[in-house]
Amino acid sequence: MKGSERPEPARLGEVALGRLMPMHVRVGPRGHIRGAGPTMLKLCRGGELIGARFLDVFELHPLGTTAMIADIGALAGQRLQLVHRASGKALRGHVVPLEGGLGALVNLSFGIQAAAAVRDHDLTNADFAPTDLTVELLYVTEAKAAVMAELAALNRRLQVAREAAEAQALTDALTGLANRRAFDAALGRATDAASRGGADFALLHLDLDLFKSVNDTLGHAAGDFVLSHVAQVLRSVTRRGDIAARVGGDEFVVLMPGLTDAAAVEETGERIIAGIEAPLFFEGKRVRVSGSVGATLSLLYERPDADRMLSDADTALYTSKHEGRGRVTLHAGGHALRAAV
Repeated sequence: MKGSERPEPARLGEVALGRLMPMHVRVGPRGHIRGAGPTMLKLCRGGELIGARFLDVFELHPLGTTAMIADIGALAGQRLQLVHRASGKALRGHVVPLEGGLGALVNLSFGIQAAAAVRDHDLTNADFAPTDLTVELLYVTEAKAAVMAELAALNRRLQVAREAAEAQALTDALTGLANRRAFDAALGRATDAASRGGADFALLHLDLDLFKSVNDTLGHAAGDFVLSHVAQVLRSVTRRGDIAARVGGDEFVVLMPGLTDAAAVEETGERIIAGIEAPLFFEGKRVRVSGSVGATLSLLYERPDADRMLSDADTALYTSKHEGRGRVTLHAGGHALRAAV
């Protein structure tokens, strides 16, 4: 091409222009819409769009209610913000004046609202220009969202599994009560709190009487049945916040925060024994079993210590057995306070 020659202007029909810019709007010199791309017609109901005044269909910023299309043309090259008045949807726009004073071409896009527009108007890849990366970006966004959702679901499953594993590690499999590990941790927290001036508590140690004879005469299934029965008794007697645990074959312990009255502890132990001694049948045969309880109170110690309290409760328990079984003994500082039938 010689330097004196002018480039031949490109001439595009409406169909070709629509393929290149499916969201364009062609505005005449008086401000009325003369044509639009197929996607824009789809969004704005083409029958209502063509012939309408551009500024009646779109609110243009920063011009607002400007009446002159020449003012729009003066914004050529700037990024414009528009709002489709009927739907309230925000759009981005770019203006190119047409030669010969024939108006202007406004090319529009969804901007960050693309995902919502695709969803609301059932748009497909064909509704975007071939070079528009919107669809690809939406695929990436959806893929990322799907991956993040799956990761979140996986994390939830892992959290549930971890909590279940932790609970299982702290639970006696047969009775569903806490196990020794869980109880030792709870007792340690309770003694530390009481040592710092926190709530005092009662500690009860229960050992079954005549349990060996149950296993010997009726079998281990009957023994398991009895242990489950004892667990149910402990659940019925203890309060919310109390911790009952199975810490040995037929040994149970109960931690009762806030219980500081010796008579109340004695009554609790008696209720436990009464529940255990209630008529019980396994496969049609009467099961006879009882229990002995030893107990102590944290307030009886200048500085409560878990090992010392467990030892004292154990000593009190064997005092109960020595004095005839089926009774409660309270203990503190190496001296039995009293035993109750």
